[in-house]
Amino acid sequence: MSSEEFKQRILEGIPSVLPPKKPYETQINHAPKRKAILDESEKKLALKNALRYFDKSFHAELIPEFKEELETYGRIYMYRFRPDYKISARSIEDYPHKSKQAAAIMLMLSNNLDYAVAQHPHELITYGGNGAVFQNWAQYLLTMQYLATMTDDQTLALYSGHPAGLFPSHAGAPRVIVTNGMMIPNYSKPDDWEKFNALGVTQYGQMTAGSFMYIGPQGIVHGTTITVLNAGRKISKGDTDLAGKLFVTAGLGGMSGAQPKAAVIAGCIGVVAEINPKAVQTRYEQGWVDEVYSSLDELIPRIQKAKENKEVVSIAYQGNIVNLWERLESENIHVELGSDQTSLHNPWAGGYYPADVDFEESNRLMAEEPEKFQQLVQETLRRHVTAINKLAQKGMYFFDYGNAFLLEASRAGADIMNDDGNFKYPSYVQDIMGPMCFDYGFGPFRWVCTSSEQSDLDTTDEIARDVLKNLMKESPKEIQQQMQDNITWIEGARENNLVVGSKARILYADSDGRVEIALAFNKAIREGKIKSPIVLGRDHHDVSGTDSPYRETSNIYDGSSFTADMAVQNFVGDSFRGATWVSLHNGGGVGWGEVINGGFGMVIDGSAECDQRIKSMLFWDVNNGINRRSWARNEGATFAIKRAMEKEPLLRVTLPNLVDENLL
Repeated sequence: MSSEEFKQRILEGIPSVLPPKKPYETQINHAPKRKAILDESEKKLALKNALRYFDKSFHAELIPEFKEELETYGRIYMYRFRPDYKISARSIEDYPHKSKQAAAIMLMLSNNLDYAVAQHPHELITYGGNGAVFQNWAQYLLTMQYLATMTDDQTLALYSGHPAGLFPSHAGAPRVIVTNGMMIPNYSKPDDWEKFNALGVTQYGQMTAGSFMYIGPQGIVHGTTITVLNAGRKISKGDTDLAGKLFVTAGLGGMSGAQPKAAVIAGCIGVVAEINPKAVQTRYEQGWVDEVYSSLDELIPRIQKAKENKEVVSIAYQGNIVNLWERLESENIHVELGSDQTSLHNPWAGGYYPADVDFEESNRLMAEEPEKFQQLVQETLRRHVTAINKLAQKGMYFFDYGNAFLLEASRAGADIMNDDGNFKYPSYVQDIMGPMCFDYGFGPFRWVCTSSEQSDLDTTDEIARDVLKNLMKESPKEIQQQMQDNITWIEGARENNLVVGSKARILYADSDGRVEIALAFNKAIREGKIKSPIVLGRDHHDVSGTDSPYRETSNIYDGSSFTADMAVQNFVGDSFRGATWVSLHNGGGVGWGEVINGGFGMVIDGSAECDQRIKSMLFWDVNNGINRRSWARNEGATFAIKRAMEKEPLLRVTLPNLVDENLL
């Protein structure tokens, strides 16, 4: 398809002539069938809701087709309207546009649906089993048309994937406001998501899927590397040499796909179990996994050899993690580090699979016999925890990697609780990322080069490295380790072949680092050293973006970890301080109803006006979270917010007064 044809397809939006039906492509990794949850009247309502997007002349032909989709897959995806062109992060100039900011957003959402990036591209799901960009293909087509025709005096409102329309605003306002899954609180249980998503009125945007900020496994590999490095430092009393140490975990889908690459970068042996053969093959083809085994009889000797030789290698086990844990325990193999990143925020719809049931049968059970499937999952979770407990008693350091493993294991009745009612094992945020990174303002800052050219990405890597090296000269001792880890990371970024999809990069930076790197990028664009605008963003899994009591805010101990003021404040505050788009989601990482998170994207174009937006928005975006953590009496955060006030005279925050425990 030519460039002009592509632009015309985008501008057409929902076609005026009904396109032919498309065959179901079995070689694509598809979302599992969702369980039937609608009664007959609700099925009719779902059809009426879907047909709202189409001219009445289409309805007679579409009704039986959409009805079949609803009955076969549990959702109406509108497969017929999936575009024929390749969806990927093209150059910003390839998209038809009147607003450069809108063109950048088209690039970003297209990247989320790239076959190399998305977990279930035909169902518009980027990662996590249910993290959707849109609910259906009509929403995609209409959104792209709106973005292609909007000006900088308009704002697009997106309601859980539905493009409500373009509204008059102004050049300083966000171009897009995204909300996903914003439910009345009493309607936020897992079955509520199943029902209202099937009706076509809400969706689960995960963290960065429905906010167009996903950059493939690279988006989490840096945080995973830091987590594994620091977990190794904990068990080795600061030693960073992990050679010969074994890290065992599960999950190779979306964000979990970063784990084997991170293990190698950290310098250990990474063994990752994954039940889905297509996910295993994808990570192997991308070079994120070195070796693949489907037989435990072959895998166990390979692990023993790797430990003996102190190898640095990543190995995928295509099979159930529970069988691997039980075998490791029975063979008495010492596992130094253990975790789990299966999508247990989504336990009943593909996020976790029962042991001793094959992949295809599991998918059938979850749709056709959901109660039996749930029973099998919970039995497996109890076995899972039993094996981990035995290995932990032998010296393994185990941590929850934040996808609700501890929570769902407790709900399954597993032996996961201490006598005091707390979990036996920490969240990785409690032990590692919270006190070592988030409290000091270090989190996953990311950028995307909209030229989609490697030369621009190389230039940004060099700029970021130089900025960090200069900042480190003046950094206090409290953050020297974080600074050095990130310099090491950015220096090896290209060598580690991290890019999948868009020309993007990520590193953990604090407020100073983010602002100075962004200003340096903006200057380079202004001087022509970088060819096209850059999109700035972050994972919501950050200092400020997410209120999540079992993950991002699990090291908040003042009782406020179940409140969501911080994420909402970030969403609102970013919008009027210069973000190009903002997003607010129910769910993400640990599950629907368990978390609220807010994110942003900012397009910088080299202008002086962008310099001001960078300083205002990025400073707020980080320090809002540091301040909240300081108020919770987190020592590192109080240090960081005091340092921020010394640098910015307009910043004045309420500091906590500490109480003498003896008085209490």
